[in-house]
Amino acid sequence: MELQMKVAQAVHVLNHDSQSCNRVAANQWLVQFQQTDAAWEVATSILTSNYHQQFVSDFEVEFFAAQILKRKIQNEGSYLQMGAKDALLNALLLAAKKFSLGPPQLLTQICLALSALMLHAVEHGKPIEKLFCSLQSLENHDEGTIAVLEMLTVLPEVVEDQNTDHRTSSAQRREYGREEQLLSHTSVVLEFLHRQSDKSFDSSIQLQGRHRKILRCLLSWVRAGCFSEIPPSSLAGHPLLSFVFNSLQVSSSFDLAIEVLTELVSRHECIPQVLLCKVGFLRDILLLPALSSGDETVISGLACFLSEIGHAAPSLIAEASPEAFVLTDALLSCVSFPSEDWEIADSTLQFWCSLASFILGLDVDSGENVKSVKVLFFPVFSVLLDALLLRSQVDDSTFYGDGVMVDLPDSLEQFRMNLTELLVDVCQLLGSTAFIQKIFLGGWTSNSLHIPWKEVEAKMFALNAIAEVNITEAQEIDFSFVIHLVTILSSRPRDDAKGFMRLVYKSAAEVVASYSKWISSCQTNTRSLLLFLATGISEPLCSAACASALLKLCEDATAPMHEHSSLEILLWIAESLDERHLPLEDEEKVVSAIALLLGSLPNKELKNNLLARLVSPCYEAIGKLIDENQDHSLRHNPASYSQFVNGARRGLHRLGTVFSHLVTESSTGSDLDDPLIPLLGVFWQMLEKLFQSEHIGNAVLSMAACRALSQAIQSSGQHFTFVLPRVLNCLSTNFVSFQSHDCYIRAASVLIEEFGSREEYRHLFVSIFERFSKSTSIMALTSSYICDQEPDMVEAFANFTSIFVRCSPKEVLVVSGSILELSFQKAAICCTAMHRGAALAAMSFMSCFLETGLNALVESLAHGSELESIVGISDSSIDAMAIQVISHSGDGLVSNLMYALLGVSAMSRVHKSATILQQLAAMCSLSERTTWKAHLCWDSLHGWLHSSLSTEFTS
Repeated sequence: MELQMKVAQAVHVLNHDSQSCNRVAANQWLVQFQQTDAAWEVATSILTSNYHQQFVSDFEVEFFAAQILKRKIQNEGSYLQMGAKDALLNALLLAAKKFSLGPPQLLTQICLALSALMLHAVEHGKPIEKLFCSLQSLENHDEGTIAVLEMLTVLPEVVEDQNTDHRTSSAQRREYGREEQLLSHTSVVLEFLHRQSDKSFDSSIQLQGRHRKILRCLLSWVRAGCFSEIPPSSLAGHPLLSFVFNSLQVSSSFDLAIEVLTELVSRHECIPQVLLCKVGFLRDILLLPALSSGDETVISGLACFLSEIGHAAPSLIAEASPEAFVLTDALLSCVSFPSEDWEIADSTLQFWCSLASFILGLDVDSGENVKSVKVLFFPVFSVLLDALLLRSQVDDSTFYGDGVMVDLPDSLEQFRMNLTELLVDVCQLLGSTAFIQKIFLGGWTSNSLHIPWKEVEAKMFALNAIAEVNITEAQEIDFSFVIHLVTILSSRPRDDAKGFMRLVYKSAAEVVASYSKWISSCQTNTRSLLLFLATGISEPLCSAACASALLKLCEDATAPMHEHSSLEILLWIAESLDERHLPLEDEEKVVSAIALLLGSLPNKELKNNLLARLVSPCYEAIGKLIDENQDHSLRHNPASYSQFVNGARRGLHRLGTVFSHLVTESSTGSDLDDPLIPLLGVFWQMLEKLFQSEHIGNAVLSMAACRALSQAIQSSGQHFTFVLPRVLNCLSTNFVSFQSHDCYIRAASVLIEEFGSREEYRHLFVSIFERFSKSTSIMALTSSYICDQEPDMVEAFANFTSIFVRCSPKEVLVVSGSILELSFQKAAICCTAMHRGAALAAMSFMSCFLETGLNALVESLAHGSELESIVGISDSSIDAMAIQVISHSGDGLVSNLMYALLGVSAMSRVHKSATILQQLAAMCSLSERTTWKAHLCWDSLHGWLHSSLSTEFTS
């Protein structure tokens, strides 16, 4: 008794003491107590005795005791002796009878403990059968019926948990497996539930609670598969099915009845046919009154249940019986219901998608039958589209919100995401013409003063969702609706693009982007379209959509955009970019659109003038930063300096974007009309000055400068060769000065890829390769840990070396043998890095080098010549150089490859590693036929593998 009182006191402190230290101490004591043998007796005594504590809640202590027994039975029940198990069984049965009328949480814990105990009694006979015998004796008492119901409810769940418990032996699973024991008692359980359900419905709280318990128990056994052995004909008329159906009409049991019926529909093919006949009754008796009163619980439950019927048997609905149309009519009512969120409408989408997909997927060979089904369901999907367009509108709080950022409610955003697939199916069923007619319906186009903007925004969303279908069908569509909308929006003051109107701009811009080809082919007011996009670009919520739409229009509507008024608007947009403060990705789309269009102008003089206007603000921004006259004052004003740096960075980014969309018109550089020639001249003068200034120490500025340089090189062709030595010098010098700036290596990679084959520059490329390879940051790559600290540097250098090997003449590669050997050894180390990109880039270089050496060796052997000795290597002997590098680096290469295959993310490296090992094996095999056999052969590879594996297994 004393220990029992201590438990009660500890529970009270744990739940009610105001001091956290006391609660922690009580919790620690209770945890330790649960692990003692005395916990069995104390917990059992608490549940079976009538002793009460005056200072603590009886329920809290009793609930804790039940939890103790459940946990100890689960963990230690198999070690109990037979006599102890029988005594504990009788005590738990007594406790179940004692607490049969509540509290329900306590009864559930007792039943869970009782079930777990019986399942641990395998060695004393079939446990579930023994449990059912005990339940029959418990049922003989009136107060025991509730306990039996709770026991039967938790039993399938406990059996399932026991079957999946890794501590349960295979012999135990066979003994109390669901098929062998649990489901063999199905008839007894169903008969018991039938007897309980025969009691007439009553409004008393007690009987309502009993009916809920019956439904909970039935649901548990349905999920366990209790009806799997019952013939479909018997199942359709089973009395429990009628009980569940009748329970729908009782508010207290409605939700559980829906769960049971939904579970039955998903498990048994015959149930949808049976329940379809009762849909009319459900609609008239339950759904229509609920729609009138706004009872969302009933509407939501019926929407889920009816959707499940149709989703389980779409072929049944496609038969177009009167009952099928009653079901679709009921679900249409649910979709249209104006609930505060979108969950009810969302719950029906799976059914509509299943039905639409089934109809669309009907055998084409059936011909007229398919056509007749589509005709019969045309009105249904037409009404559905109206309902979906209505429900996809924003709520009032979003519509009237005037905050800086207006976002769709999460539930509406999710509803629209789920709705997209259905809108495509509906469009295919109705046809694009009929679908778009629904979108364009509305008389507001003649009166711009009273526009239902919520409706317009929702229709723009729907029109954008089906763009792929319309583009595929390539039908002629009248987009006057969209053009008129754009005209109205472009004529509104810029300040009106606030609050919800930002969403309208965004949706309209997405439609313009999706249908840009058709919109551009219309006789339209291009000026209004550009002004609309210009306004939207300035707003954060819709800037990305409007920028994308502008880019699409400039790609698809070349002729209308070449008009003088259009060009002026585009240049005005470009010149005001500094005021708009767009994200770089949006700004890049805008500049890309304008550069692409200007580059396609047939008038060269006009093209050059407009391009000069486009890049002039960029040069001004860079010039302000490198202006020596104000450099000193800038340094003493951090805010202004930061602003100037950011302006120069954006200017460089725009210049690079412009260069990426311009293509040189002459490969010789003699065409003075080429707009790139004057642009490149000014660009390099400013860039060289920037590279030589102190400002270039800024990493972001360096990255922008190197990006612009790379894009200029890739677009300029041979026009850049006249400054190539100075460019290479700037890149290598700045990298040595700022060795964390890998952008210089990446820019050099572009140069080598563009000009690597030019023999007159071979010494420059070898020199820059050597400077990079012997720099402090590259030489410091001596472990996988260091590689993971600088993954971008590793990736940049590995890509540079790969391009060098791939693009350089063979004479350059031979001269660079010692540098390549150093790089190869660094790559072998880097392939062990945890960073996937860095490791794979290093592996790609090694594979590229091995492939080059292997090809040279094959070519040499094909011509019948043997390699010379190591002293007499000729200038063209790439194969000799490759063998020398491999013979010096093979041991480290194989060791690091094995380490990489045993490390993190090893699966991502298997393919690359296998390729490298195959190439290495091929080199060793072919070297056997040359005078280099003493330096590289099969024995070399065998020794490296043996050494590597021995080291790995030893460590």
